[in-house]
Amino acid sequence: MTCHLPMKEQDDSILKHVDPLTNCVRYYTPRGRFVHVSPAGPRSDWANDFGEPWWKDRRYEVGLLTTKARWIRVINVQTSQEQQLQVCSEETLDEILQRYLRYNSHARSYSWKHEGVSLDMSRTLSENNVPDEDHKLEELRLDSDLFITAILLHFSDDLTEG
Repeated sequence: MTCHLPMKEQDDSILKHVDPLTNCVRYYTPRGRFVHVSPAGPRSDWANDFGEPWWKDRRYEVGLLTTKARWIRVINVQTSQEQQLQVCSEETLDEILQRYLRYNSHARSYSWKHEGVSLDMSRTLSENNVPDEDHKLEELRLDSDLFITAILLHFSDDLTEG
């Protein structure tokens, strides 16, 4: 299970709010306190001499948070094999191809296309005009699992080694 902290985007600190009981500014922790979050009121048994809180310590950083994750279907038109991949909006098609190689070690020998147009592998899906229509589907109350964007792989030349 992934735990997401209520963070502000500007400075990577935890969200704060005005406590309705005390009218004091406090960290917003709807699921309860965690390490380095001060208690509700003044206390003599809480040590605050730990320096920088753990959520600002780069040693505990495990990656970057994507702006938007989305699912795509990668379909090999020669074999009709299909794989679904969850991709980040910031990922280029070259990065997606690297992850797809586990399913087809010759994927570099294919032309990647969407709606008949060859895709630039150094660009992201949105830069290649492959729209993310999740918000439209949600607005129309359609199941997004039934309308996953398809990327078609057309065999072009086998110059790679598997």
